[in-house]
Amino acid sequence: MSALTVLNSAEEPVVFETATAENGSLIGLVTLNAPKALNALNFEMIKLLEPQLRAWQDDDAIAMVLLKGAGDKAFCAGGDVVSLHHAMAQGKPTSLVEAFFTLEYKLDYLIHTFDKPILVWGNGIVMGGGLGLMAGASHRVVTETSRIAMPEQTIGLYPDVGGSYFLHKMPQSVGLFLGLTSASINCDDARFVSLADHFIDSNKYDAMLAQILTAKWGKTASLNHDRLTDLLTDLDNQSARMPKGNVKANLKTIQKLGEFTTLQEQVDYILGLTTDDKWLQRAQKSLKHGCPLSCALVSEQLKKSQGKSLLTCFKMELGMSVRAGEVGEFQEGVRALLIDKDGSPNWQYKTLSDVPQTIIDSFFANRFGENHPLNELAVK
Repeated sequence: MSALTVLNSAEEPVVFETATAENGSLIGLVTLNAPKALNALNFEMIKLLEPQLRAWQDDDAIAMVLLKGAGDKAFCAGGDVVSLHHAMAQGKPTSLVEAFFTLEYKLDYLIHTFDKPILVWGNGIVMGGGLGLMAGASHRVVTETSRIAMPEQTIGLYPDVGGSYFLHKMPQSVGLFLGLTSASINCDDARFVSLADHFIDSNKYDAMLAQILTAKWGKTASLNHDRLTDLLTDLDNQSARMPKGNVKANLKTIQKLGEFTTLQEQVDYILGLTTDDKWLQRAQKSLKHGCPLSCALVSEQLKKSQGKSLLTCFKMELGMSVRAGEVGEFQEGVRALLIDKDGSPNWQYKTLSDVPQTIIDSFFANRFGENHPLNELAVK
């Protein structure tokens, strides 16, 4: 392989390198470098990623960017909500929570709107904030080890990081089902629900990188998008057969959600399913023990974001996420799952019927007025 130029310290939580392709083009290489934390996305990592990607977008020498996680276990297991919990526990969470989510959503939006090809190697665990990084990439690769989920309902949050936009890209009712149940999906499912573009065997990473470095990159982004698509399609064709997923096999069951008019009826339907399917059983268990407020937010979020632009979705989510830092369920969910790890969150609202409509409405209030923190993002 051609010599790598390391742009920052290998001790940093994100490592940036460039590799020179045979025709002289540069390939930007990004490694999320916190394998012990399953490469969970913290504030420092976001602060490093956003300016470097912007610099590469403006650098004519960079043909494409490749983003992966250190180690074999995870691309990125989510956002670092533990640090947000500490802020919430101190009673003054709003400023840190707003700063964290503002920068995270700016980063996600940048990936969605990046002109050059961005390849995400979605090997291993891809959850929450990790899916936010992956969903907007132009070329999303999954492997036989990929395990993807939006588990925010288990911690009193909701499917953010652009979920308001990309959950609508899935087959009817699938986005709602995944949001309500935090169900985990594999590589086959990811392709089926439009969260991935290519399947490549996990042991073909080095071969993929070698082919990237021998490709004849051009001077235009559109040409390079096509080159990368062709290269990945070839590797896809050389890979083993994907393990079967669960979404397609249960699609009729999932899509019956659309026959019910209220969220309570939809939740009752899922919980009332009589099934031997282990995946559905896990989904039922997760829904039963998850946060009722989160379920209400997922449902309302998807109603309000239907047909909305990417930027409008991120603006809505920022207001929702800052409000989540105030209400208490998010703090309690993180405590139970990730701090004390007792697995027994004491939700303020024990059932859906306990959740006041005024609380739900407060998540969608225009808290920023004309001075929204995401106003600087170009409308695309």
